[in-house]
Formats: sequence, structure tokens, C-alpha cells
Amino acid sequence: CASPRSSAKMAAPLARLALLLALGRPAISGAQATEGAAAAPHRRFEYKYSFKGPHLVQADGTVPFWVHTGNAIPSADQIRITTSLKSQKGSVWTKNKSIFEYWEVEVTFRVTGRGRIGADGLAIWFAEEQGLEGPVFGAADKWNGVGIFFDSFDNDAKKNNPGVIVVGNNGKLLYDHQNDGSTQALASCQRDFRNKPYPVRVKITYYQKTLTVLINNGFTPDKEDYEFCAKVEDMVLPSQGYFGISAATGALADDHDVLSFLTFQLTEPGKEAPTPDAEIPQKDKEKYQEEFEHFQQELDKKKEEFQREHPDVQGQPGKPPCAFLLAADDVFETVSDRELRQIFEGQNRIHLEIKQLNRQLDMILDEQRKYISAVTEEIAKRGAGFPGQQGQVSQQEIETVVKTQEEVIRQVKEIRSSVTDALRSISGAQHAGSAGVYETTQHFNDIKEHLHVVKRDIEHLAQRNTLSSEKQKCPELPPFPSCLSTMHFFIFVAVQAVLFIGYVMYR
Repeated sequence: CASPRSSAKMAAPLARLALLLALGRPAISGAQATEGAAAAPHRRFEYKYSFKGPHLVQADGTVPFWVHTGNAIPSADQIRITTSLKSQKGSVWTKNKSIFEYWEVEVTFRVTGRGRIGADGLAIWFAEEQGLEGPVFGAADKWNGVGIFFDSFDNDAKKNNPGVIVVGNNGKLLYDHQNDGSTQALASCQRDFRNKPYPVRVKITYYQKTLTVLINNGFTPDKEDYEFCAKVEDMVLPSQGYFGISAATGALADDHDVLSFLTFQLTEPGKEAPTPDAEIPQKDKEKYQEEFEHFQQELDKKKEEFQREHPDVQGQPGKPPCAFLLAADDVFETVSDRELRQIFEGQNRIHLEIKQLNRQLDMILDEQRKYISAVTEEIAKRGAGFPGQQGQVSQQEIETVVKTQEEVIRQVKEIRSSVTDALRSISGAQHAGSAGVYETTQHFNDIKEHLHVVKRDIEHLAQRNTLSSEKQKCPELPPFPSCLSTMHFFIFVAVQAVLFIGYVMYR
């Protein structure tokens, strides 16, 4: 199902590389080219020392030719060496020893965690014996071979983690955990392999007593975009050994997932590579042949059943054979799509809630203006009914009331603008939370209750003023009720406005 666009993407880097080589290097003679081609080792895939999804696990939960221990959990597409829980250890090892001297492994893995710092890390092994369990990244200490450690936690506080460390052992040394193996490291490089958008790929080559480590940092989907990490020369490893991969967590935890472990046998030029048939006993050949024929028959049956159940897929012009698979993928939602949908839905809910609160605030503002106008008119009427010095005092009070009310209206407008700014900021937020919506709604409900209390006090004050104006016996302006004076009312309104603005700024 490869598209022409993907082929073009792969061809473009190769064309640029060829152009750079042609411009930056002198022409290579035919003899030199022949010599370079002859120096390349013969590379053969070894399925008994490899695993890769899909259909990675058998019906009994085991991985063919591999054994897993500890907290390792195999699944159809990957093996989770450790989950993101504290104090976890797990590992997977080949069941059989390798019978070839030189080799190359390509490992694809993910290390993901919620924290900024992870622990402890992951290790790739080639050892003379299986280190099923132990203190060194979930495997046994005092191994005879080499370990490539992807250390996530900075034990020595030198700020050089996450990093990749190559450590060799002759079966007698204890790993220096406190110093992150720096005293025993044969080579190292500092690479951040946690929480990458694409799986991290590592290519480890042991050829002619030289160990080379190349790493793909996980920022690109290009599988061949490797960069140099470490190299150890004159390294002597056991001629036969087990391949393995392990991981461990401590007080901090990450998910350590291995997607594939591919092993290749390397043969020196001039030597004949052993044929696969020569390495398999006759009994195993017959057994594998029977299993292959059985699986082939089952596959033919499944194909016939699918063709009977899906006649519309067969024989359609211009439709690739895997079109039904692409259609099935469109039906299901990926994890990233689901997270984006939840974020957008949460932002939409917050947007609607704040719009509703904004409308309620406008209504409260209008009601407050009406009550303020009624109180101002009543005070003006009462002040106009008394001549002389009392009239002058009433005029001053009216001016004071008007100024205070203008200040209150200005503060309420500022509150409205603050709510509008909050609406805009939440509309552009990257994360949504239902708890924040509940707290904001609860706060505005409390503000609304306090404003209703103010409304009742103003109505009570207006009724008292109306009753006082109807009484002709009283020669003087009756005082305001002792429970709520004019100054106390405006102080209360100002305090409420300041508290509301402070809360909005704090949120």
C-alpha cells in the first residue's frame, strides 16, 4: 500500500546525498569501489534472535524463541518491559545462545512518562549467561559481555542524563550505580530518549572487535536517520552469548516499551556464510515444515471466508487490496485524536459557561443602575423639599452620591472587561478542565447572591424613603436606617467590587 508520495520522500534525501558526495569528494576509481564493496560484511537476518509485531505473542502468552521475566508484559505489537509504577523490574532474553561471532542488532523502543525526570532506564545486553533478574536495570550483575545502558536518572548529580553508556564486564565487576557507571564506561554519549514523537531506534554493531552504537533520536519518522553515539575498539566479547533487553524503575517511573529487536549475523568477506538449513536439526526441520503447512492451510481457509463475507471488496477497479484495511483504520479513533477532541469539547463548554456568566453580569449591572437611579431621584426629591441650609447640604449629598455611583458603574464595567478577557484566554487555552469550570460557576453564583442581598437592602431603603415622604408631620429629612447607611452601602459595594476584581486577577 505504499504511495508515490512516500517513495518521492525517500528518493529526495538519497538524491541530495548523492549530489553532496559528488561535489564534496573526489572521484573514486573502479578498483577502490570494488575494494570498498568487498570490505562490506555479509548481513543475514536471524529470526530466532529477533521479535517484531504484529502478532508478537502466541496463544499461551509467550514470545517465540524468547523468555520474559519479572514485570515484563508481552502484547501483540510490543513488549512492555516495565510499567510506569514504582520499583518495577523486567527483562526478555533469547532462549538459545548465538552461534555467530559478529552481529548487528536494531532495537526500536519508547520510554514515556508524565514526569520531567524518569527512572531508572533501559539496557540492551549481550552476555554469556542470561541475567534474568538483578539490580542492573532489571538484570543480573557480574555479567560476562557488554551492556548498552539508556540511563534516565542522574544519580551522580552531574546533569549528564538521560544518556547512553557502554559498559563491559568480565563476570567479576559490580556495576557502579552511584556514579551512573562513569568509572566503568568504555564509551558514552548524552541523548534524550524520553517522550519522543516517534520511536527511538538504536543500531549496535559488533564487527572485527569493534562495537559501534548509532541512535535515531525519535524526532523523525525516517528509520535510517542515525547519528553516531559511541565506539569501542579492540573489544573482545564471548563468541557465543544471549541477547536481552531489560528495564527498571525506582521512586520515579516510566513506561519502557520495546517494539522490535532485530538481529543480523555478520560474516567477514571471503568467508562463506553458513546456510540456514545447516543450523537446524533434521527433527526441527520436519516439525517446522508441518507447522508451516498447517498455517498455510489455515490462511487459505481464512482468505476464502473473507472473500465470501466481503464480495464488494473483491474485483473493484483501481482499489488496492488493502483498501478495506485503510477504511477500517478510519473507523477507529487514535489516542491523539481522542485527546484533541476532549480538549476542544472542554474548551467549548468553558466558552459557553463564561458567555452565560457575561450575560448574567450585564443583567445585574442594568438592575443596579435602575436602583441607583431610583435612590438618587428620591434623595433629590427629599433635598428639594427643604430650603436654606438644609437644601445646600442635600445638594452636596446628591453630588457625592452621583460621583460614587459613577465610580461603582466604572468598576462594574472593569469587572465586565475582566470577564471578557478571561473568556478570550480560556478560548485559546491548550488544556481544558471541568474542575475549573465548576469553581468559576460557583464563584459567580456567590457574587450573584451577594448582589441580591444588596438589591434587597436598596429596596428596603427605597421603601423607607417612600414612607417617610408620605408623612407630612415630620418637618425634617428622616435619617437612614441604622442597619445600613448610605456610606456603609457604598463601602460594601466597593469592597465587593475590589474582592471580585482581585479574584478574577488571581484566577
